[in-house]
Amino acid sequence: MRYKHFKNADVDVSELAVGTWAIGGDNYGPVDREASIQAIRTMIDNGVNLVDTAPCYGNGYSEKVVGEALSGGYRDKVLISTKVGLVTSANGYDRDSSFKNIMREVESSLYNLKTDHIDFYFVHWPDAHTPFAETMSALELLRKQGKIRFIGVSNFTKEMIEECEKYGKVDVQQPPFSMVDRTYVDLMQWGAARGIDSMTYGSMGAGILSGKYRTTPDFPEGDTRLTFYDYFREPKFSKVQELLKVMDEVAEAHGKPVGQVALNWSTQKDYVGCALVGVRSDAHAIENCAAYDWSLTDDEIAKLDAKLDELGL
Repeated sequence: MRYKHFKNADVDVSELAVGTWAIGGDNYGPVDREASIQAIRTMIDNGVNLVDTAPCYGNGYSEKVVGEALSGGYRDKVLISTKVGLVTSANGYDRDSSFKNIMREVESSLYNLKTDHIDFYFVHWPDAHTPFAETMSALELLRKQGKIRFIGVSNFTKEMIEECEKYGKVDVQQPPFSMVDRTYVDLMQWGAARGIDSMTYGSMGAGILSGKYRTTPDFPEGDTRLTFYDYFREPKFSKVQELLKVMDEVAEAHGKPVGQVALNWSTQKDYVGCALVGVRSDAHAIENCAAYDWSLTDDEIAKLDAKLDELGL
């Protein structure tokens, strides 16, 4: 496993991290609880030291699975990342980063995760109805109390982060980033320059960068891979298929799976702290961790970048 030093947080984090949105069961295909627990532990056994979750992933279910997976001594081996401010409601989700809600949610997360502190605590999405001063005052109080160690923001703009920094220290951010989503590269580079490292989500493009999907999949209506992402819809799906042809060539040259090309491409970028990757089986855990036994050459990265530019991805 490879590690990077997170500057503001002053901790070393594995370049690969466990993402747990899918194991929450939120319209992401079938989930096996025991297989998920074993997969998380296998990732940790192979050097991963960060597990990311959120209370809204399955309305607390994902956090509880993580809490169970980290029992028996595994908690001491990892950094836990969870979130606040996206509350399950009759309308789907409501954003609430108020002082009162943060104090309520943190206690629930600590209970679900079976821990006395959370390492990285993220505001999941910006809340237009709550001043950043109020949100940051709550987070800084939790830091002072020892319930959280580091403050993070997810899906925030540069301007929002700068406003938050007037009232406290922002340690990390969590934007989407992958070969099929380079929207926030400027934001990530800006953050890296000031010590706000990035944990990137959607690192495998909801699975499309694994090379598994060569024809349009028949996902059930409402599946997150169709509603939250656009990779499986045209015109992007056909563009990704063209990208996969180049990824196939690179993977074949190394004798490695296509998905490992995607992981190396992402985490070899100096502005990427780590890549959050969902895992639901031992086989996937082992394959993902093995990506860090080798690296892409500069020429291979340049070749892949050129193809992405050509395709407009």
